[in-house]
Parts: sequence; C-alpha cells; structure tokens
Amino acid sequence: MNTLEVNGQQIPTDEEGYLANLEDWTRDVAEAMAANEDCSLTESHWEVISFLREYYQEYEIAPAVRILTKAIGKKLGKDKGNSKYLYELYPNGPAKQACKYAGLPKPTGCV
Repeated sequence: MNTLEVNGQQIPTDEEGYLANLEDWTRDVAEAMAANEDCSLTESHWEVISFLREYYQEYEIAPAVRILTKAIGKKLGKDKGNSKYLYELYPNGPAKQACKYAGLPKPTGCV
C-alpha cells in the first residue's frame, strides 16, 4: 500500500495513486495528488471534479471518458463537453486523472 502525505497525515493509496478509502478525500487531498503530477488545479479543474463527485454519488460508478464527455456536455455546455477541452485540463486522460483527483475509483475500461 502506498501513501500520500497531506497536512502531515498519511493517506493510503493504491499503486496508481487512487485513494484506498473514498472517505479520505478532501480538497487538500486533490491538491496534493495534482501537485505530485505537476498540475495546479484551476476553477475549470474543480468544475470537472465536482461534476464527477456528483455523478459518482448518483450512479455509484466512475464514468469512462466517452460517457464523461457526453455528460459534461449536457450539464456544462458543448464548449466543455468535448475531448479537446478535457484533455487540455487532464492530459493523462480526463476520466482517469480527473477521477483520481476527485477521490473516485479508476473508471472501468481505463488502462
């Protein structure tokens, strides 16, 4: 088991950096995960993270990138619901990287 240090606490993660316990997620945890990948979270990042957390709460599953793109388009508009926009925010894979920062499990179908 790996860990992520946040505010002096050791937060357990899996080998890919996803939280071992979804209840451990906080904004500080997301910021620490992003910092480990040389990413600074902007309001645009937080908009996607909040969307994902709401989606997970409703459906109890982390969406794959195609579903994520379509669902964001419906909720936030076509200018944000497209792969180009999402890959600019999350270059390591919008579903995979954004779900990690949102404290969610790795989406099914992600390698």
